[in-house]
Amino acid sequence: MADQTPAPSGPSSGTPMVRMTGVNKHFGDLHVLRDIDLEVARGEVVVVLGPSGSGKSTLCRAINRLEPVDGGTVEIDGTPLPAEGRDLAKLRSDVGMVFQQFNLFAHMTILDNVTLAPTRVRGKSKSEAQERARTLLDRVGIGNQSDKYPAQLSGGQQQRVAIARALAMEPKVMLFDEPTSALDPEMVGEVVEVMSGLAKDGMTMVVVTHEMGFARRTAHRVVFMADGEIVEDTTPDSFFSRPATERARDFLGKILTH
Repeated sequence: MADQTPAPSGPSSGTPMVRMTGVNKHFGDLHVLRDIDLEVARGEVVVVLGPSGSGKSTLCRAINRLEPVDGGTVEIDGTPLPAEGRDLAKLRSDVGMVFQQFNLFAHMTILDNVTLAPTRVRGKSKSEAQERARTLLDRVGIGNQSDKYPAQLSGGQQQRVAIARALAMEPKVMLFDEPTSALDPEMVGEVVEVMSGLAKDGMTMVVVTHEMGFARRTAHRVVFMADGEIVEDTTPDSFFSRPATERARDFLGKILTH
């Protein structure tokens, strides 16, 4: 991608938008998150890197309890996430999530996909939700596709719809779980460009990705995971230029030489 615009000016101080304290998660005998402590400031972009099986996606999904945790606490904007119930649903609606797969409703138009949650969950009128949806679809570059169905769009376009759908809920933080991994290579750039635009606008973001260019250019921090632990938490420049651990050096050696 040719865009060389610098990363946003920086996160704000005060209450972290995301705080994970002592978070643990097991799948059977497998300990996939080990005593995770992580804070993400308001307006901060944190990119989570690591080898397959390191716990990156589980960490991302634990932030809004799509993956329940075995111990520890997760807070969104200073409020602890309850384990279940209506309060969890309310807090979860403040956390936008974009997955590997687009998870769009195939039988609904693009416009209807984006307006569904704001009308059902936020109680917005249809006209208000549609106006906001059209603005967001323009923002992600597919405003002229609103009357089509998901199957009529490319993978890159569908993922941009998924981003618009998440933004329609006016979230406080956006989680991206490998949003480009299911895309053909030529479609990756268009999605990364939208994500970079969100970062420049000050959106708080936690991004699990293999896109090293995005991590270098756009992240405020890189969190490197291995074996369920956060091994490094540092600036992109420091991580890519001066990785502090052998695990990170080995990972970068494999990633950056292919």
